Amino acid sequence: MLKAYIETFQKYKYLLENLIMRDIKVKYRRSVLGVAWSLLNPLLMMFILSAVFSRVFRYEIENFPLYLIIGQILFSFFNESTSSAIFSIVEASSLIKKVYIPKYIFPLEKVLFGFVNLIFSIPAVVVMMLFYRVPFNLSMLTIFLPLLTLLLFAIGFSLIISALCVFFRDLKHLYSVLITAWMYLTPIIYPMSALEGSWIWYVARINPLTWYVESFRNALIYGTMPDLLSCWVCIGYGVVFTLVGLLSFKKLQDKFILYV
Repeated sequence: MLKAYIETFQKYKYLLENLIMRDIKVKYRRSVLGVAWSLLNPLLMMFILSAVFSRVFRYEIENFPLYLIIGQILFSFFNESTSSAIFSIVEASSLIKKVYIPKYIFPLEKVLFGFVNLIFSIPAVVVMMLFYRVPFNLSMLTIFLPLLTLLLFAIGFSLIISALCVFFRDLKHLYSVLITAWMYLTPIIYPMSALEGSWIWYVARINPLTWYVESFRNALIYGTMPDLLSCWVCIGYGVVFTLVGLLSFKKLQDKFILYV
């Protein structure tokens, strides 16, 4: 099965690239600053959120704006990509009915487009690191592990929810509630230590996004090399969800034409 997906991907890679470029052009069409908004947007959101939450919460978090922006851009990528992917099959129904295109291309394109925006946002983190004079260390080279495994996790998760949404359209509306709850269960604006002693700590700990955010933060802010557990958890969530996503999508895709 995996070999078939790879062969199909190679055949339709050009289409995928064009769809991503189309979304980039649509997003920044008639924008004066263009792609620069990918740098400015997380910085502006960081200033607003840090101004509010640094006063509301009394956690002793060193370089809180930097701590905040890292969690913010990673969660924004997951939120943006999955929220776009969930309805991607339904939105492409007219095209699906006319010509043969591998249906997984549509949720995959939304996730990859979100990942491109995430890469564009990384310079905002670099700006904050320079501002706080965070020293360079070798652990920073390990950020590719949480980034790439988060990409895999987002792809697998998007394949699952985009397939289910074809049959249950209300899932799109339910997901907006779910993703909001998911955000608060991810240590973006607070440290994990704030949850110790409560059942929410255990929920947040099994949350895949917690592992990706903390691994990314540890590498950039604290100069900590990823431990073996973090590596395996990040890889495990990414690989398992990708495989489950591919299998479930393959099982359901033949019925899409009856519902779109």
